[in-house]
Amino acid sequence: MALPECVEVTTGNDPVGSVIWLHGLGADGHDFEPIVPELRLPADLPLRFVFPHAPVRPVTINGGVAMRAWYDIVSLDAEGRADAAGVRESTAILEELVGREKKRGIAAGKIVIAGFSMGGAIAINTALHTQEKLAGMMALSTYLPLPGEIDGAGSSRDMPVFMAHGSFDPMLPLQWGRLSAQTLRDAGFAVEWHEYPMAHAVCPEEIRDIREWLLKIYA
Repeated sequence: MALPECVEVTTGNDPVGSVIWLHGLGADGHDFEPIVPELRLPADLPLRFVFPHAPVRPVTINGGVAMRAWYDIVSLDAEGRADAAGVRESTAILEELVGREKKRGIAAGKIVIAGFSMGGAIAINTALHTQEKLAGMMALSTYLPLPGEIDGAGSSRDMPVFMAHGSFDPMLPLQWGRLSAQTLRDAGFAVEWHEYPMAHAVCPEEIRDIREWLLKIYA
């Protein structure tokens, strides 16, 4: 499988861990690049942040216009929100990116998978099905994309999970996030849940909480 182009930011020499962070619909790998310095990670915790570009594909809810997307979205209701084939394809891409980090010398237990919106949906699906013992998963303003496939054969369900959502998100209802978090808890994940007074975005308080979570992950 051909890996996507990625934006990479390292916070120091000889990274001891990697965070693979997937963007949302219509964005690209540069979208969350500016957050890295805002995390203010200590000098003794050099990390590599990998921000892949999603493939360009037609998106049904946007009139079939081609844009960067991890999967197609047919409708905005709970049943049609995620194209299953596209979700599986992008899950495979994320798993390949995890494999590449391992080849670069980062153990699976030092790799965090993360994503915002549809990128977060891919991170969730990967956490459910991967055989890797990952360091953690971060899912921001997102949802469980394939609820009928929750009983995957993944082996990483004891890993820490950070989930966050805006209380007045007009794109993805807060309840979708809450229900997804509870479903993951029921499946055995240790979910740390956060709500912020924001829309479909990331806020400074959330960035501070992400920083504290990463410091715990890599302690």
